[in-house]
Amino acid sequence: MARFSVDFLGCKVSHTDAQELRERLAAEGHLEAKEAVHVAVINTCCVTHEAVRKSRQAARRAARRAARVYVTGCGARLAGAFDGLPANVTVVSVTGERAPEFVARDVGAIGCVGASVGLDRVRAFVKVQDGCSFSCRFCVIPQVRGASRSRSASAVLAEIQRRVEQGHREVVLTGINLGCYRDREARFDLPELVRTAGRTPGLARLRLSSIEVNHLSEDLVAAMRETPSVSPHLHVPLQSGDDNVLRAMGRRYSVATYLRRARQAEGFNLTTDVIVGFPAEDERAFERTLAAVETAGITKVHVFPYSPRPGTATAAEDTVPPAVKKERGASLRALSAEACRQRWLSKVGSEDVVLVDRPGRGYGDDYSPWLVDGPVGALVSARAEAVTPQGIHGVAA
Repeated sequence: MARFSVDFLGCKVSHTDAQELRERLAAEGHLEAKEAVHVAVINTCCVTHEAVRKSRQAARRAARRAARVYVTGCGARLAGAFDGLPANVTVVSVTGERAPEFVARDVGAIGCVGASVGLDRVRAFVKVQDGCSFSCRFCVIPQVRGASRSRSASAVLAEIQRRVEQGHREVVLTGINLGCYRDREARFDLPELVRTAGRTPGLARLRLSSIEVNHLSEDLVAAMRETPSVSPHLHVPLQSGDDNVLRAMGRRYSVATYLRRARQAEGFNLTTDVIVGFPAEDERAFERTLAAVETAGITKVHVFPYSPRPGTATAAEDTVPPAVKKERGASLRALSAEACRQRWLSKVGSEDVVLVDRPGRGYGDDYSPWLVDGPVGALVSARAEAVTPQGIHGVAA
């Protein structure tokens, strides 16, 4: 029996890939541990230069504490990203769904004992789709994740039921390009998957991780509105609020299209991703981005300074100085913080159901953060009394 650990960097899809690795090793008789491990798995990210740097650091630290280290995930498929690491590090350059088999076979089984590993949190991330067939000029993900592909609806629904039986109150549907989900044989697209998954017995809350605005359809919004367990929250990447920058990025929409489609989700809590300092972004373009975020009614903005990635069309382009990227990022975060504060203030005096996911903290139905007491994993009815920089202060209703 090997004592093992699995850590991940990056997005929710990386989280689900890491969970599959944990479950596979546990099922073959190995013991998950935090200290004195023989095997360490680092599921990496490569979406930015900083993500690769942190992934390399994690692999080096793991190599000092474990006899065998496996580097998996997106970074492992980026050529040269993990060259020069210690000899006890194995870079597993296969797709995410194949990595558990590779690692388990290399470690070796001691017998199929049917063990299971729970998630660290009260919510479970269920991957329904992987890969991307889009061609954004800055993005390395199609290189390392491959073309878009979907799991069967039956497999997804079975996993959701299993997660609910494990005690998870919330399930988040994840994918690299979630709106591309299709099970043609079963005649399932994403709206149908949402409707069916949302009716899973015992499931309290269903949420989507991220959706491209091109896939934000009337049918999807209708499916979310008519299914009581589905959270009124959508994360819709904007990347830029300037049409010239969007064209330079190779994005497939205009700002007007983004705003029109976002209006379909009126009342939802909208969050987004924005890249600052893309080579085509000047001050006017950035001002348009600020305006688009306000017009769309977006609250939380995840800000990413542009980072050229190897093998992409813009790999050799990085014309905006780091100091300017930092300044623009700070401006956008300040706008985001105020938008969040205003949404939270609008809830004072009202009640919501909060899923407590750590001591003293949790998320409301629309994924607004709450500060409320309750057992971890519990759904607590709370009344909003005040707003802090960390979220809504509530008391049990």
